[in-house]
Amino acid sequence: MMDPEPTEIPSSNVGARKRDDTETLASALATLSEMDASDLRVEWCRLYRSHPPKKLSRDLLELGVAWKLQERVLGGLSAATNRQLSELARTMTTKSDLAKARKVTLKPGARLVRAWGGETHEVLVVEDGFVWRGVTWRSLSVIAREMTGTHWSGPRFFGLTGITTRPVAAAGTEGHDHE
Repeated sequence: MMDPEPTEIPSSNVGARKRDDTETLASALATLSEMDASDLRVEWCRLYRSHPPKKLSRDLLELGVAWKLQERVLGGLSAATNRQLSELARTMTTKSDLAKARKVTLKPGARLVRAWGGETHEVLVVEDGFVWRGVTWRSLSVIAREMTGTHWSGPRFFGLTGITTRPVAAAGTEGHDHE
């Protein structure tokens, strides 16, 4: 005889299920401190489907297993965090130095404020550049030069040293007003 079709879980049980999951997680995490290193290695293999690094200390084995257990119940890292971690790993692999500036892009709608010459200047980031005094500019450096009368690095002038200054949507555009 065939099983009847599965039925939906009533919404009143959803919260109870989540509570059961977190209680089970708490219990599993509590037992980790009682496990020896060999048991933690077995658990690591089960959860990660690979062997742990050979010289990983017991404490780090416990943390790794605890992370995986929590990830399964509570969810993992966001896509943005995964990208940042991948970038950091690439930097460490190629340069062994995290001093490299991390790339962050300015999004349309961001406002940059700079006091200069007794006046407060506000620059608005838009899709195709930067708006200052009602005019769209392609470069922060040109705006800084207009404000000060001397050559400046626009990102440095606005306190953005080390980050990308092109607006997100304008990354591939060439040429625009005032440059």
